[in-house]
Amino acid sequence: MASSGFALRAATLLALCAACAAARADGAAAEPSLEPVFVRPLIAGGGQGYNDSNPLWSPAGDLIALERAQDARREIVIARPDGTVLKTVYYKASADSDDLGLGNLLPGLGESASYNAGLAWSPEGKRFVFMSNAGEGNYDLYQGSLAGDATQRLTTDPQKDGQPHWSPAGGPVVFVSGRDGGAQLYLIDPATRATRRISSGEKAHLYPRWSPDGKRIAAIYGANENHDILLIENVEDPAGSRRLLTTWRYDDLSPAWSPDGSKIAFYTNQNSEDDPKVWALAVVDAAGNSPTAGEGLVARIVARNVLPDVATGPAWLPDSRRIAYVRNDQHDYSPVYVVDVETHESRRLLTGTSINRELSCSSQGVLAFRAQIDQWDRIYLAKVEWK
Repeated sequence: MASSGFALRAATLLALCAACAAARADGAAAEPSLEPVFVRPLIAGGGQGYNDSNPLWSPAGDLIALERAQDARREIVIARPDGTVLKTVYYKASADSDDLGLGNLLPGLGESASYNAGLAWSPEGKRFVFMSNAGEGNYDLYQGSLAGDATQRLTTDPQKDGQPHWSPAGGPVVFVSGRDGGAQLYLIDPATRATRRISSGEKAHLYPRWSPDGKRIAAIYGANENHDILLIENVEDPAGSRRLLTTWRYDDLSPAWSPDGSKIAFYTNQNSEDDPKVWALAVVDAAGNSPTAGEGLVARIVARNVLPDVATGPAWLPDSRRIAYVRNDQHDYSPVYVVDVETHESRRLLTGTSINRELSCSSQGVLAFRAQIDQWDRIYLAKVEWK
């Protein structure tokens, strides 16, 4: 009897497992999805020993900048969508040379790697600003061009300067600096290097982003694990207004303007479990008509359980209605999804890639993103069409 009872329980367990598997299969089949027009690596046949990250499309969508890390060295690679590399940005200051000549006697002695990152495109896509330590240890802003190899140093303050973003209207570059004792926002004219501070307050200002019309700036403002989304209006006016678009106790990060300038998307760790490591994607009215806290702001959450890409921010599609994001699903290797911000419907983008991060969308609706292949990070492209 005991053996027959065991057999019955085993048969029941197998039946339950089969039912669960069928239910999962049915659920997967029923999940709305998008089939990309194409998915392919940006640069085919990439080697080993380095990782690519943080892709950023030029305004016209005809070029992609990415960051390449190899050991302590980090360079910026600029390529066409077909994978043709046009330029590698790796700046080393002349002061970094070995005055004693020890490098010839003892190769490697006195050498230091240069860290170059955080590229921001000019509106016409021919010039760019980036952050570099020039192999010296201090981080400043530099201006480069596709036309030549000359690099112009824009800032020389002993404190770190970084996170630049060039005005789409052809105006100044906004950036973050610690030169006044904290992370504050500054504007710099790339032509004259004239600089002025535009932020106030004791808390940190981080990751500023110009609006598409070049008249407003959204940024993170806060401290510890309580940052809000700040909107600076009338930037050219020294007395321009400042408004917080969020004022609740949750952490809000990485504001991203919709292409038409009407909405701002950001990451928030608001969740019913009060788990600071669980993130969602929210969208508010850029005019400031949305509620700043409470249940009204909760209603602006369009997707939950997302992986935040703090440096790149949410990836808007050209229609200003949909956003691509990565779902925080470790069992499914971080798949890419696209959400309609009006209906909150999410569809999985069938990229066939895994461990995806750092999405950037071109003006033609082509996603560039990081994916892991054979334990190395590479940039992939996927054309998105929502039907």
